[in-house]
Amino acid sequence: MRYVAGFDGGGTKTDCVLMDEAGAILARGRSGPSNPSRIGPERALANLQAAVLDAFTRVPPGSRPNHTAAPHSFFAVVAGLAGARQPEIAEKMRFWLEKGFPGAQLKLYTDLELALHATGEGAAIVLVAGTGSAAIGRDARGRVVQAGGYGPQLGDEGSAFDIGRRAIRAALRSLDQTGHDSALGKQILFQLGCGDWAAVQQRASAAADEVFPRVFPVVSAAADAGDNTARLLLADAAHELVSLVKTVVDRLDLAKVDFLFTKTGGVFERSTFFDATLDDLLRETAPTARMVALPMTLAEAAARLALRLVSTAELAGN
Repeated sequence: MRYVAGFDGGGTKTDCVLMDEAGAILARGRSGPSNPSRIGPERALANLQAAVLDAFTRVPPGSRPNHTAAPHSFFAVVAGLAGARQPEIAEKMRFWLEKGFPGAQLKLYTDLELALHATGEGAAIVLVAGTGSAAIGRDARGRVVQAGGYGPQLGDEGSAFDIGRRAIRAALRSLDQTGHDSALGKQILFQLGCGDWAAVQQRASAAADEVFPRVFPVVSAAADAGDNTARLLLADAAHELVSLVKTVVDRLDLAKVDFLFTKTGGVFERSTFFDATLDDLLRETAPTARMVALPMTLAEAAARLALRLVSTAELAGN
C-alpha cells in the first residue's frame, strides 16, 4: 500500500497525519519540534520522521507496514513548518526532506500558508499563535498578506514564548519589589521544576524554547483563577495578536468586506479569560468577520494537499 503524509511542525511539537491513496486517515502521530529556524533542518527532519513512525505504530494491525520501510512507502509528503519563511532555510529544509523521504513527491509550506490553505477559497484571515505568532490573509482576488512571524528575537508578540518570557519578567520584578516570590512566581518555578531563578536563567540561556512556552499554561490557569498579573499579561497578548489581524485587514481592505476568520495554535482554548478577551477585541477590529473553526487540523490539510500533488502528477503523466 502507498501512503501520503502531512505534517504541521512548530517550535514545540510536530503533528503528522498518515493517509492512504484513497484519502482515508490511517493514523496520527506526534513528536518534538520541527521549526528549522530554531533547531536546524537536520533535527527538524529527525522529528518529522519520528512523528511519522509514531503514526505507523498506531495503524491498525494487519495493515501496518515494516517500520524500517516507512520512509520509502510514501508517494507524497507535504510539510507545513514554522520557521520556513526565509528562502535559505526553506532551501536547506527541502534538501533534508528529499534525503529523508527519497522518491516521494515533496512540497514545503510555512505553517501560515498551510493554515490559509485549510480555509478553502475566498477571503479569509488566519491567526496563528503557538510558540510563535503571525497572521495571514487572502482577499477575494487571491492576494495574500502576512503580518508577524519574525521569530522570538524580532517579534512573536502574543505567542506562548512571549507570554512565558513576560511572565518570568513580571515574577522577577515582584521579587525585587517585595523580597519574596509572588504566587505566580512560585507556580512558574514549580512548573519548570526549578528551585530558584538562577536555575531558570541557566535553562533559558541554554534552551529558551524549552522554558518560556512551558510557562504559558501556568499564566492561563492563573488568569482563570483571577490572578491580576496573569490577566494583565494575557490582555496585553490579546492586543498584540489583534494588532497583527488589523494589519492584514487594513492591507487587504477587508474592513467592510465579509470574510472568514479562524485561529489556530497552542495559546487558544487554554484560558476562558484569554479567549473571551481576544474574541471581544477581534469583533471590534473586524466586525464583518465570520469567526469559524478550521474544518480540519493543519496536519490533515497537509495530507490532503499531498493527495492533490499525486493527482496533479498522475494527470501530467497521462
